[in-house]
Amino acid sequence: MITIRTGLSRVPGTRLRPIHSKLRSLMKSTATNTLSLSTQGNDGEDHRSASFVPLKPKVRGDPLAGNIGEEMTGRKLARLEILKTMNKFFQRQNLKRLAAEIGIDDRLYGQAFKSFCEFCAKTDTILPELHMVFCDILDGDGHVDDLYPFFVKHAREIFPHLECIDELRKISDLRLPPNWYPEARAMKRKIIFHCGPTNSGKTYQAMERFLSASSGVYCGPLKLLAMEVHGKANERGTMCDLITGEERRMVNDDGSPSNHVACTVEMVSTKDACDVAVIDEIQMVRDPQRGWAWTRALLGIPANEVHICGEEAALNVIKEIILPMGEEIEVHKYERLTKLTLQDQAIESLENVQDGDCIVCFNKNELFSAVLELEKLGREVGVIYGGLPPLTKLAQAKKFNNPSHPCKVLVATDAIGMGLNLSIKRIIFNSLEKVSTDLKGEKNKCLITVSQALQIAGRAGRFNTDYDTGFVTTMRSEDLPTLKKLLQTTVNPIPGVGLQPTADQVELFAYYLPQATLSHLMDVFVSLCEINSSNYFICDMAPFKSLAEMIQHINLPLRARYVFCCSPINQNYPFVCSMFTQFARKYSTNEPVTIDWLCESIGWPLPIPKTLTSLQHLETVFDVLELYLWLSYRFPDLFPDGASVRKVQAELDTIIHEGLADIVRLIQVSVEPRVKIPNTRRRSRQNSPLSSTTSSPSSSTGQIVSEEISKLYPEVDKAPDTIIKDAKKIRQKNLEEIAAKENIIRNIKKIREKNVEELISKDEASGKQSLTQLLVDSGFITPDLVKKLHSEWSKKEKKRDEKGKKK
Repeated sequence: MITIRTGLSRVPGTRLRPIHSKLRSLMKSTATNTLSLSTQGNDGEDHRSASFVPLKPKVRGDPLAGNIGEEMTGRKLARLEILKTMNKFFQRQNLKRLAAEIGIDDRLYGQAFKSFCEFCAKTDTILPELHMVFCDILDGDGHVDDLYPFFVKHAREIFPHLECIDELRKISDLRLPPNWYPEARAMKRKIIFHCGPTNSGKTYQAMERFLSASSGVYCGPLKLLAMEVHGKANERGTMCDLITGEERRMVNDDGSPSNHVACTVEMVSTKDACDVAVIDEIQMVRDPQRGWAWTRALLGIPANEVHICGEEAALNVIKEIILPMGEEIEVHKYERLTKLTLQDQAIESLENVQDGDCIVCFNKNELFSAVLELEKLGREVGVIYGGLPPLTKLAQAKKFNNPSHPCKVLVATDAIGMGLNLSIKRIIFNSLEKVSTDLKGEKNKCLITVSQALQIAGRAGRFNTDYDTGFVTTMRSEDLPTLKKLLQTTVNPIPGVGLQPTADQVELFAYYLPQATLSHLMDVFVSLCEINSSNYFICDMAPFKSLAEMIQHINLPLRARYVFCCSPINQNYPFVCSMFTQFARKYSTNEPVTIDWLCESIGWPLPIPKTLTSLQHLETVFDVLELYLWLSYRFPDLFPDGASVRKVQAELDTIIHEGLADIVRLIQVSVEPRVKIPNTRRRSRQNSPLSSTTSSPSSSTGQIVSEEISKLYPEVDKAPDTIIKDAKKIRQKNLEEIAAKENIIRNIKKIREKNVEELISKDEASGKQSLTQLLVDSGFITPDLVKKLHSEWSKKEKKRDEKGKKK
């Protein structure tokens, strides 16, 4: 019970004295105890609230009105008294348990207490009722527990999610993901798991069933795989569409969907029913960033038969998540179709490389070094790495696979692990360490995983290639025992599959937390969500949050902001991130992103690369065009020129391939920029596969790209023919502007020279004013500069005199 001890008379008094040493010591002790609480974490839920940042509490009352609580109680509270009382409150364990029941775990409790303590001790005009509670506690008429309602109110003010914690917990309940897909649950699905190592025929069996079905969908991890299935299906007479993030290709003339579709796994529909579905590389459910897409496909595709293909390591976890749905699962195990042999010796030197070898490097520096060394040995080399456009990869693979082509050696990164059909005799690991980036953004070198070693090594000696036996070895002898151990080790069972918040769930969160940013909404969701941790995990949201923070300053609707943050871009490239931000800004102002604006922004047309740096820039430009196409299917009104952009992208793919054909020169120029190297392979831009002029017979690599473009991108020919001409006009205009500026500079120099000559002639005619003074008066030089010149001339004259005396 609260007792008012005095009337409303104001108690006279002086200003508060400065905090003395004892008070400072107590405040420091309180802050230290609070910090230790806020940073500690047990194995329960408190570690999940680390992402919550407390808001600044609102200052209550009017400073000009005075301290009403002091007037009502007739007592002035000392800060030392408040802090002592707060320390007693902090020690009450029952209050911590009560707070935990309403969502204030140990970490939040520590942060909220620290803020509440500062709010009470440092605010001169605290709430009158709170002032009276402190007075009652100090007079023995109350208990420290009476502060709990005020503490909870303060905690909810600085942590707004606590006001609606029950609703947020319901939204973020992810314990039953199968229930998210009612169409699939309404069907009696049959799951067929084709498990085995690489080159075991598991995917072939599933694809045969796909092609013979009345309708079907294929889900692959890469665009290249979806394109391959699309091409093979149509060759065999099965009408099959292609759907990827950046492309829609309908085989029917009227644009209507066919009964079969090949797509990337993120693009599969969970609404359209079909007879057979194939989910390739199912072990990707463990991927920390993309695993959610395979989980969604497995649980949500409404198909009578769902064929999943991949490593046996995924079998147990698939069985566990399928079991609650009551669906039948049938397991087919396969063995490798060809022999794979680990050689007893490392090759030690690139001089021992043989035809059909593929050298696998885990960074570009090693790759370029190997290419340069092999070229010096007279080897023509094919090059494949992740940053190359898809068609360039296909052209390099086709060149290497062609028995009549002089390219017999391939140098590649782990990008060859899936998506490309390669006729490789032997895999040579240049090293067994790969640079990885942790959650803090720090790069570390670590040993490749067993799964990675098996996937890459399995590319050697594939069925139906020129080599019926595959071989594996290393570059250095010291790596051979490690590789042997990796290849003999069984892949650990996959512990769980990935999940990710949907746009609908995030929108519901935003309804309850309207002031929160998208990045903060994701933090809150991940912190509060409930999952079955024995089978599921939340995918890494760091890339999503990074993009959200990148465009936070741009005014966008939440749904559009979410879509932008799902963009598949490489955030390591500043130019791509800059264009991503510009796209978002254009969207916010409702301004269409036209092909003319895009070409001007990327500097199109671009020349054939002359250095590795320029080659990498072209790769980033290609990524920008991919981003435009990805956005054009989500926001067609504001990204309307998809066909034209695809035509520019196709020619850029050709330019990159032309540059890659002279990769040795690019490496040499980059390593030794002063050395002039004759360019024997450079072709004229008139011989571009997209040009109207026919290529010369010697440009076989360019013809390969041209053939692939005509097969895979038939709609390129439908794009406006004027786009390239318009882009060249823009480029010519820029060159003319540069020439005009250079002409102006030359004219200025001539004028200055003329002025100097006039000054000299004037000086000689008058004989009254020196040239130095005229230059100073005209502003060509300063008095300080004259002094420095005079000093330098004097020193030079002295040195000349000394040399003359010696002679």
